[in-house]
Amino acid sequence: MRKIWIVLKSEFWRRARSKWFILSTLLGPVLLIGLFAAPLLLEALGDDTGQTLALRDESGRFAERLQKQAGDDYRIETTSAPTDSVRERVRAGDYDGYLVLPASLLEGEGRARYYSKKGGGISSRFELQDLVQEAVRQERLARQNTSDEVLAILEANVPVQMRQLTEEGAQADSTLVLNAVGYLMAFLIYMMVILYGQQIMLGVIEEKASRVVEVVVSSVRPFKLLMGKVLGIGALGLAQIVVWAALSAAGLAFAGPLLALFVNPPDLDLPEGASQQEMLEAAGVTIPTIPAGLVIWFALFFLGGYLLYASLFAAVGSAVEQQQDAQSLTFPIIMPLIIPIVMIFPIIEDPDSTMAVAGSLFPLFSPILMVLRVAVTSVPFWQTLLSFALLIATFVGAIWLSARIYRTGILMYGKKPSLGELLRWVRRA
Repeated sequence: MRKIWIVLKSEFWRRARSKWFILSTLLGPVLLIGLFAAPLLLEALGDDTGQTLALRDESGRFAERLQKQAGDDYRIETTSAPTDSVRERVRAGDYDGYLVLPASLLEGEGRARYYSKKGGGISSRFELQDLVQEAVRQERLARQNTSDEVLAILEANVPVQMRQLTEEGAQADSTLVLNAVGYLMAFLIYMMVILYGQQIMLGVIEEKASRVVEVVVSSVRPFKLLMGKVLGIGALGLAQIVVWAALSAAGLAFAGPLLALFVNPPDLDLPEGASQQEMLEAAGVTIPTIPAGLVIWFALFFLGGYLLYASLFAAVGSAVEQQQDAQSLTFPIIMPLIIPIVMIFPIIEDPDSTMAVAGSLFPLFSPILMVLRVAVTSVPFWQTLLSFALLIATFVGAIWLSARIYRTGILMYGKKPSLGELLRWVRRA
Protein backbone atom coordinates (compact mmCIF):
# COMPACT_ATOMS: atom_id res chain seq x y z
CA MET A 1 0.00 0.00 0.00
CA ARG A 2 2.90 2.36 0.67
CA LYS A 3 4.06 2.22 -2.95
CA ILE A 4 0.48 2.62 -4.22
CA TRP A 5 0.15 5.68 -1.97
CA ILE A 6 3.39 7.15 -3.34
CA VAL A 7 2.20 6.76 -6.94
CA LEU A 8 -1.23 8.13 -5.97
CA LYS A 9 0.24 11.29 -4.43
CA SER A 10 2.58 11.79 -7.36
CA GLU A 11 -0.22 11.54 -9.93
CA PHE A 12 -2.53 13.75 -7.87
CA TRP A 13 -0.19 16.63 -7.06
CA ARG A 14 1.54 16.65 -10.44
CA ARG A 15 -1.81 17.38 -12.11
CA ALA A 16 -3.42 19.40 -9.31
CA ARG A 17 -0.68 22.05 -9.54
CA SER A 18 -1.16 22.52 -13.29
CA LYS A 19 -2.74 25.71 -14.60
CA TRP A 20 -5.18 23.65 -16.67
CA PHE A 21 -6.63 21.97 -13.59
CA ILE A 22 -6.90 25.19 -11.56
CA LEU A 23 -8.59 27.11 -14.38
CA SER A 24 -10.98 24.28 -15.26
CA THR A 25 -11.94 23.85 -11.59
CA LEU A 26 -12.70 27.53 -11.06
CA LEU A 27 -14.26 28.24 -14.45
CA GLY A 28 -16.05 24.91 -14.96
CA PRO A 29 -19.42 25.96 -13.42
CA VAL A 30 -19.25 29.29 -15.27
CA LEU A 31 -18.69 27.54 -18.60
CA LEU A 32 -21.49 25.07 -17.86
CA ILE A 33 -23.93 27.87 -17.07
CA GLY A 34 -22.78 29.72 -20.16
CA LEU A 35 -23.44 26.63 -22.27
CA PHE A 36 -27.10 26.64 -21.26
CA ALA A 37 -27.48 30.42 -21.14
CA ALA A 38 -25.90 31.02 -24.55
CA PRO A 39 -29.04 30.18 -26.59
CA LEU A 40 -31.13 32.59 -24.49
CA LEU A 41 -28.47 35.28 -24.79
CA LEU A 42 -28.13 34.84 -28.54
CA GLU A 43 -31.89 35.03 -28.92
CA ALA A 44 -32.00 38.23 -26.87
CA LEU A 45 -29.16 39.78 -28.90
CA GLY A 46 -30.49 38.54 -32.22
CA ASP A 47 -32.42 40.41 -34.84
CA ASP A 48 -35.73 41.32 -33.19
CA THR A 49 -37.10 43.42 -36.06
CA GLY A 50 -39.47 40.60 -36.98
CA GLN A 51 -40.45 39.29 -40.39
CA THR A 52 -42.36 41.10 -43.10
CA LEU A 53 -45.17 39.02 -44.54
CA ALA A 54 -47.49 39.69 -47.46
CA LEU A 55 -51.05 38.65 -46.66
CA ARG A 56 -53.78 37.84 -49.14
CA ASP A 57 -56.97 37.68 -47.09
CA GLU A 58 -59.65 36.42 -49.47
CA SER A 59 -62.38 36.82 -46.85
CA GLY A 60 -61.33 40.26 -45.67
CA ARG A 61 -62.00 39.17 -42.07
CA PHE A 62 -58.61 37.96 -40.79
CA ALA A 63 -56.10 40.70 -41.60
CA GLU A 64 -56.95 43.02 -38.72
CA ARG A 65 -56.87 40.21 -36.16
CA LEU A 66 -53.55 38.89 -37.45
CA GLN A 67 -51.92 42.31 -37.39
CA LYS A 68 -53.11 42.86 -33.84
CA GLN A 69 -51.98 39.46 -32.55
CA ALA A 70 -48.64 39.40 -34.36
CA GLY A 71 -47.11 42.19 -32.27
CA ASP A 72 -43.45 42.78 -33.07
CA ASP A 73 -42.81 39.28 -34.39
CA TYR A 74 -44.38 39.88 -37.79
CA ARG A 75 -45.12 42.93 -39.92
CA ILE A 76 -48.14 41.89 -41.96
CA GLU A 77 -48.97 43.86 -45.11
CA THR A 78 -52.17 43.07 -46.97
CA THR A 79 -51.99 42.85 -50.74
CA SER A 80 -54.32 42.16 -53.63
CA ALA A 81 -51.56 41.82 -56.22
CA PRO A 82 -51.48 38.71 -58.42
CA THR A 83 -49.93 35.65 -56.82
CA ASP A 84 -47.05 35.46 -59.31
CA SER A 85 -45.94 39.03 -58.66
CA VAL A 86 -46.02 38.57 -54.89
CA ARG A 87 -44.01 35.38 -55.20
CA GLU A 88 -41.40 37.25 -57.23
CA ARG A 89 -41.14 39.85 -54.47
CA VAL A 90 -40.58 37.04 -51.97
CA ARG A 91 -37.79 35.65 -54.15
CA ALA A 92 -36.30 39.15 -54.42
CA GLY A 93 -36.28 39.53 -50.63
CA ASP A 94 -38.89 42.28 -50.39
CA TYR A 95 -40.99 39.95 -48.23
CA ASP A 96 -39.91 37.14 -45.91
CA GLY A 97 -43.03 35.21 -46.83
CA TYR A 98 -46.43 35.23 -48.48
CA LEU A 99 -49.52 34.04 -46.59
CA VAL A 100 -52.78 33.16 -48.33
CA LEU A 101 -55.97 32.73 -46.29
CA PRO A 102 -58.90 31.43 -48.38
CA ALA A 103 -62.45 32.49 -47.50
CA SER A 104 -63.41 28.85 -46.96
CA LEU A 105 -61.53 28.92 -43.64
CA LEU A 106 -64.56 30.62 -42.13
CA GLU A 107 -66.61 27.50 -42.82
CA GLY A 108 -63.97 25.16 -41.44
CA GLU A 109 -62.78 24.13 -44.89
CA GLY A 110 -59.71 24.79 -47.02
CA ARG A 111 -56.14 25.38 -45.87
CA ALA A 112 -53.96 28.38 -45.30
CA ARG A 113 -50.88 28.47 -47.53
CA TYR A 114 -47.52 30.03 -46.74
CA TYR A 115 -44.72 30.62 -49.26
CA SER A 116 -41.17 31.57 -48.30
CA LYS A 117 -37.73 31.50 -49.86
CA LYS A 118 -35.74 30.29 -46.84
CA GLY A 119 -38.27 27.86 -45.44
CA GLY A 120 -37.98 29.18 -41.87
CA GLY A 121 -37.12 27.34 -38.66
CA ILE A 122 -39.22 24.94 -36.66
CA SER A 123 -40.17 27.51 -34.02
CA SER A 124 -41.21 30.06 -36.68
CA ARG A 125 -43.34 27.45 -38.41
CA PHE A 126 -45.28 26.59 -35.26
CA GLU A 127 -45.51 30.24 -34.19
CA LEU A 128 -47.09 31.28 -37.50
CA GLN A 129 -49.40 28.28 -37.45
CA ASP A 130 -50.62 29.17 -33.95
CA LEU A 131 -51.09 32.79 -34.99
CA VAL A 132 -53.29 31.87 -37.98
CA GLN A 133 -55.18 29.26 -36.00
CA GLU A 134 -56.02 31.72 -33.22
CA ALA A 135 -57.17 34.41 -35.68
CA VAL A 136 -59.43 31.96 -37.52
CA ARG A 137 -60.83 30.58 -34.26
CA GLN A 138 -61.67 34.04 -32.94
CA GLU A 139 -63.35 35.05 -36.20
CA ARG A 140 -65.46 31.90 -36.23
CA LEU A 141 -66.56 32.59 -32.63
CA ALA A 142 -67.39 36.20 -33.52
CA ARG A 143 -69.59 35.04 -36.42
CA GLN A 144 -71.59 32.98 -33.91
CA ASN A 145 -72.17 36.11 -31.82
CA THR A 146 -70.23 34.67 -28.90
CA SER A 147 -70.43 36.97 -25.88
CA ASP A 148 -67.38 38.62 -24.34
CA GLU A 149 -67.90 36.62 -21.15
CA VAL A 150 -67.67 33.33 -23.04
CA LEU A 151 -64.57 34.54 -24.93
CA ALA A 152 -62.96 35.47 -21.61
CA ILE A 153 -63.65 31.98 -20.29
CA LEU A 154 -62.13 30.36 -23.37
CA GLU A 155 -58.98 32.49 -23.14
CA ALA A 156 -58.47 32.21 -19.37
CA ASN A 157 -55.43 30.38 -18.06
CA VAL A 158 -56.03 27.62 -15.50
CA PRO A 159 -52.83 27.21 -13.46
CA VAL A 160 -52.19 23.82 -11.86
CA GLN A 161 -49.91 23.77 -8.83
CA MET A 162 -48.07 20.50 -8.51
CA ARG A 163 -47.64 19.02 -5.04
CA GLN A 164 -45.59 16.01 -4.02
CA LEU A 165 -46.71 13.71 -1.21
CA THR A 166 -43.97 12.78 1.24
CA GLU A 167 -43.87 11.35 4.74
CA GLU A 168 -43.85 14.91 6.09
CA GLY A 169 -46.97 15.78 4.05
CA ALA A 170 -47.63 17.65 0.79
CA GLN A 171 -44.93 19.98 -0.47
CA ALA A 172 -44.11 21.88 -3.64
CA ASP A 173 -43.23 19.51 -6.46
CA SER A 174 -39.64 20.08 -7.54
CA THR A 175 -39.67 17.34 -10.19
CA LEU A 176 -38.80 19.68 -13.05
CA VAL A 177 -35.72 21.08 -11.32
CA LEU A 178 -34.63 17.66 -10.03
CA ASN A 179 -34.94 16.29 -13.56
CA ALA A 180 -32.54 19.01 -14.69
CA VAL A 181 -30.20 18.25 -11.76
CA GLY A 182 -30.28 14.53 -12.57
CA TYR A 183 -29.53 15.21 -16.22
CA LEU A 184 -26.60 17.47 -15.33
CA MET A 185 -25.20 14.93 -12.87
CA ALA A 186 -25.48 12.08 -15.37
CA PHE A 187 -23.88 14.15 -18.13
CA LEU A 188 -21.14 15.32 -15.76
CA ILE A 189 -20.24 11.74 -14.87
CA TYR A 190 -20.14 10.89 -18.57
CA MET A 191 -17.76 13.76 -19.34
CA MET A 192 -15.55 13.27 -16.29
CA VAL A 193 -15.15 9.52 -16.81
CA ILE A 194 -14.10 10.02 -20.44
CA LEU A 195 -11.87 13.01 -19.62
CA TYR A 196 -9.96 11.45 -16.73
CA GLY A 197 -9.99 7.95 -18.20
CA GLN A 198 -8.29 9.23 -21.32
CA GLN A 199 -5.81 11.15 -19.18
CA ILE A 200 -4.68 7.84 -17.73
CA MET A 201 -4.47 6.27 -21.19
CA LEU A 202 -2.42 9.17 -22.59
CA GLY A 203 -0.17 9.18 -19.52
CA VAL A 204 0.56 5.47 -19.93
CA ILE A 205 1.27 5.93 -23.66
CA GLU A 206 3.63 8.82 -22.91
CA GLU A 207 5.54 6.92 -20.23
CA LYS A 208 5.79 3.89 -22.47
CA ALA A 209 7.04 5.91 -25.45
CA SER A 210 9.68 7.69 -23.35
CA ARG A 211 10.78 4.42 -21.69
CA VAL A 212 10.25 5.99 -18.25
CA VAL A 213 8.00 3.09 -17.26
CA GLU A 214 10.91 0.67 -17.65
CA VAL A 215 12.72 2.46 -14.82
CA VAL A 216 9.61 2.75 -12.64
CA VAL A 217 8.63 -0.94 -12.83
CA SER A 218 12.09 -1.88 -11.58
CA SER A 219 10.99 -0.69 -8.12
CA VAL A 220 7.17 -0.86 -8.29
CA ARG A 221 5.14 -3.85 -9.40
CA PRO A 222 2.99 -3.08 -12.48
CA PHE A 223 -0.26 -3.76 -10.59
CA LYS A 224 0.65 -1.27 -7.85
CA LEU A 225 1.72 1.27 -10.45
CA LEU A 226 -1.58 0.88 -12.30
CA MET A 227 -3.64 1.09 -9.10
CA GLY A 228 -1.77 4.18 -7.92
CA LYS A 229 -2.37 5.93 -11.24
CA VAL A 230 -6.07 5.07 -11.27
CA LEU A 231 -6.65 6.13 -7.67
CA GLY A 232 -4.55 9.29 -7.92
CA ILE A 233 -6.32 10.69 -10.96
CA GLY A 234 -9.65 9.54 -9.52
CA ALA A 235 -8.98 11.54 -6.37
CA LEU A 236 -8.18 14.51 -8.59
CA GLY A 237 -11.53 14.22 -10.34
CA LEU A 238 -13.38 13.84 -7.04
CA ALA A 239 -11.68 16.94 -5.65
CA GLN A 240 -12.73 18.90 -8.71
CA ILE A 241 -16.34 17.74 -8.33
CA VAL A 242 -16.36 18.71 -4.64
CA VAL A 243 -15.27 22.24 -5.55
CA TRP A 244 -17.91 22.42 -8.28
CA ALA A 245 -20.57 21.20 -5.85
CA ALA A 246 -19.62 23.91 -3.34
CA LEU A 247 -19.79 26.59 -6.03
CA SER A 248 -23.13 25.24 -7.27
CA ALA A 249 -24.58 25.25 -3.75
CA ALA A 250 -23.57 28.88 -3.41
CA GLY A 251 -25.13 29.63 -6.80
CA LEU A 252 -28.50 28.16 -5.75
CA ALA A 253 -28.86 31.00 -3.29
CA PHE A 254 -29.11 33.39 -6.26
CA ALA A 255 -31.16 31.11 -8.51
CA GLY A 256 -34.54 32.32 -7.24
CA PRO A 257 -34.04 36.03 -8.03
CA LEU A 258 -32.57 35.18 -11.44
CA LEU A 259 -35.50 32.94 -12.39
CA ALA A 260 -37.98 35.58 -11.25
CA LEU A 261 -36.48 37.99 -13.80
CA PHE A 262 -37.71 35.75 -16.64
CA VAL A 263 -41.26 35.43 -15.28
CA ASN A 264 -43.94 37.92 -16.35
CA PRO A 265 -46.67 38.15 -13.64
CA PRO A 266 -49.59 38.92 -16.02
CA ASP A 267 -48.82 35.76 -17.98
CA LEU A 268 -49.53 33.81 -14.79
CA ASP A 269 -52.66 35.79 -13.86
CA LEU A 270 -50.77 37.55 -11.07
CA PRO A 271 -50.68 41.25 -10.25
CA GLU A 272 -47.63 43.29 -11.26
CA GLY A 273 -46.48 43.57 -7.66
CA ALA A 274 -46.42 39.79 -7.07
CA SER A 275 -43.58 38.55 -4.90
CA GLN A 276 -40.74 36.42 -6.18
CA GLN A 277 -42.04 33.35 -4.33
CA GLU A 278 -45.57 33.81 -5.73
CA MET A 279 -44.26 34.06 -9.29
CA LEU A 280 -42.09 30.97 -8.95
CA GLU A 281 -44.91 28.94 -7.39
CA ALA A 282 -47.40 30.05 -10.06
CA ALA A 283 -44.89 29.06 -12.75
CA GLY A 284 -44.47 25.67 -11.10
CA VAL A 285 -40.78 26.32 -10.41
CA THR A 286 -39.28 25.38 -7.08
CA ILE A 287 -35.68 25.83 -6.00
CA PRO A 288 -35.12 22.51 -4.27
CA THR A 289 -32.75 21.53 -1.54
CA ILE A 290 -30.54 18.87 -3.09
CA PRO A 291 -30.94 15.75 -0.92
CA ALA A 292 -27.78 14.69 0.87
CA GLY A 293 -28.37 11.11 -0.28
CA LEU A 294 -28.26 12.19 -3.91
CA VAL A 295 -24.93 13.95 -3.38
CA ILE A 296 -23.47 10.88 -1.64
CA TRP A 297 -24.64 8.45 -4.31
CA PHE A 298 -23.39 10.80 -7.02
CA ALA A 299 -19.89 10.79 -5.51
CA LEU A 300 -19.90 7.00 -5.02
CA PHE A 301 -21.12 6.18 -8.51
CA PHE A 302 -18.71 8.68 -10.03
CA LEU A 303 -15.82 6.97 -8.26
CA GLY A 304 -17.07 3.49 -9.14
CA GLY A 305 -17.64 4.40 -12.77
CA TYR A 306 -14.34 6.20 -13.05
CA LEU A 307 -12.38 3.31 -11.49
CA LEU A 308 -14.04 0.80 -13.82
CA TYR A 309 -13.44 2.71 -17.04
CA ALA A 310 -10.05 4.13 -16.03
CA SER A 311 -8.66 0.62 -15.57
CA LEU A 312 -9.85 -0.26 -19.08
CA PHE A 313 -8.36 2.91 -20.56
CA ALA A 314 -5.05 2.13 -18.84
CA ALA A 315 -5.01 -1.34 -20.38
CA VAL A 316 -5.53 0.19 -23.83
CA GLY A 317 -2.73 2.70 -23.22
CA SER A 318 -0.31 -0.06 -22.28
CA ALA A 319 -1.12 -2.04 -25.41
CA VAL A 320 -0.23 0.69 -27.94
CA GLU A 321 2.60 3.13 -28.55
CA GLN A 322 0.75 6.03 -30.18
CA GLN A 323 -2.53 7.75 -29.51
CA GLN A 324 -3.72 7.09 -33.06
CA ASP A 325 -3.36 3.35 -32.51
CA ALA A 326 -5.63 3.50 -29.46
CA GLN A 327 -8.72 4.78 -31.30
CA SER A 328 -9.96 1.40 -32.48
CA LEU A 329 -9.40 -0.13 -29.03
CA THR A 330 -11.16 2.66 -27.13
CA PHE A 331 -14.34 2.41 -29.20
CA PRO A 332 -15.67 -0.65 -27.30
CA ILE A 333 -14.97 1.23 -24.04
CA ILE A 334 -16.70 4.47 -25.02
CA MET A 335 -19.81 2.83 -26.48
CA PRO A 336 -21.15 1.68 -23.06
CA LEU A 337 -20.87 5.34 -21.98
CA ILE A 338 -22.73 6.68 -25.00
CA ILE A 339 -25.68 4.26 -24.78
CA PRO A 340 -26.84 5.54 -21.34
CA ILE A 341 -26.76 9.12 -22.65
CA VAL A 342 -29.21 8.08 -25.36
CA MET A 343 -31.42 6.51 -22.67
CA ILE A 344 -31.57 9.62 -20.45
CA PHE A 345 -34.79 11.19 -21.73
CA PRO A 346 -36.83 7.95 -21.88
CA ILE A 347 -35.78 7.24 -18.29
CA ILE A 348 -36.68 10.76 -17.16
CA GLU A 349 -40.17 10.16 -18.63
CA ASP A 350 -40.56 6.78 -16.88
CA PRO A 351 -37.83 6.25 -14.26
CA ASP A 352 -39.45 3.10 -12.84
CA SER A 353 -39.84 1.21 -16.12
CA THR A 354 -38.25 -2.19 -16.62
CA MET A 355 -35.70 -0.64 -19.00
CA ALA A 356 -34.78 2.03 -16.45
CA VAL A 357 -34.36 -0.45 -13.58
CA ALA A 358 -32.37 -2.94 -15.67
CA GLY A 359 -30.16 -0.22 -17.14
CA SER A 360 -29.42 1.28 -13.71
CA LEU A 361 -28.37 -2.14 -12.39
CA PHE A 362 -26.10 -2.98 -15.34
CA PRO A 363 -22.56 -2.07 -14.17
CA LEU A 364 -21.42 -0.44 -17.41
CA PHE A 365 -24.50 1.84 -17.43
CA SER A 366 -25.19 2.29 -13.71
CA PRO A 367 -22.76 5.20 -13.03
CA ILE A 368 -24.93 7.38 -15.27
CA LEU A 369 -28.40 5.86 -15.07
CA MET A 370 -28.63 5.10 -11.35
CA VAL A 371 -27.63 8.65 -10.42
CA LEU A 372 -30.28 9.90 -12.85
CA ARG A 373 -32.97 7.69 -11.29
CA VAL A 374 -32.02 8.68 -7.74
CA ALA A 375 -32.48 12.32 -8.76
CA VAL A 376 -35.84 12.00 -10.53
CA THR A 377 -37.64 9.33 -8.49
CA SER A 378 -37.64 7.46 -5.19
CA VAL A 379 -35.40 4.45 -5.82
CA PRO A 380 -35.62 1.54 -3.34
CA PHE A 381 -32.46 1.39 -1.25
CA TRP A 382 -31.84 -2.23 -2.16
CA GLN A 383 -31.68 -1.35 -5.86
CA THR A 384 -29.17 1.43 -5.27
CA LEU A 385 -27.04 -0.76 -3.00
CA LEU A 386 -27.17 -3.71 -5.41
CA SER A 387 -26.24 -1.47 -8.33
CA PHE A 388 -23.22 -0.08 -6.50
CA ALA A 389 -22.13 -3.55 -5.33
CA LEU A 390 -22.29 -4.86 -8.91
CA LEU A 391 -20.32 -1.82 -10.09
CA ILE A 392 -17.54 -2.41 -7.56
CA ALA A 393 -17.46 -6.13 -8.33
CA THR A 394 -17.13 -5.34 -12.03
CA PHE A 395 -14.32 -2.89 -11.25
CA VAL A 396 -12.44 -5.59 -9.31
CA GLY A 397 -12.72 -7.91 -12.30
CA ALA A 398 -11.75 -5.15 -14.74
CA ILE A 399 -8.71 -4.06 -12.73
CA TRP A 400 -7.55 -7.68 -12.49
CA LEU A 401 -7.96 -8.13 -16.24
CA SER A 402 -6.38 -4.76 -17.05
CA ALA A 403 -3.43 -5.39 -14.74
CA ARG A 404 -2.57 -8.58 -16.61
CA ILE A 405 -2.61 -6.70 -19.91
CA TYR A 406 -0.77 -3.76 -18.35
CA ARG A 407 2.15 -5.78 -16.96
CA THR A 408 2.88 -7.25 -20.38
CA GLY A 409 1.86 -4.34 -22.59
CA ILE A 410 4.01 -1.64 -20.98
CA LEU A 411 7.15 -3.50 -21.98
CA MET A 412 6.00 -4.56 -25.46
CA TYR A 413 6.98 -2.50 -28.49
CA GLY A 414 6.30 -2.86 -32.18
CA LYS A 415 3.00 -3.40 -33.94
CA LYS A 416 -0.38 -2.86 -32.30
CA PRO A 417 -1.58 -6.12 -30.73
CA SER A 418 -4.70 -7.85 -31.98
CA LEU A 419 -7.55 -8.97 -29.76
CA GLY A 420 -6.18 -12.52 -29.81
CA GLU A 421 -2.80 -11.32 -28.60
CA LEU A 422 -4.42 -9.37 -25.75
CA LEU A 423 -6.21 -12.54 -24.67
CA ARG A 424 -2.90 -14.41 -24.73
CA TRP A 425 -1.39 -11.69 -22.50
CA VAL A 426 -4.20 -12.20 -20.01
CA ARG A 427 -3.70 -15.97 -19.90
CA ARG A 428 0.11 -15.78 -19.82
CA ALA A 429 0.53 -13.01 -17.24
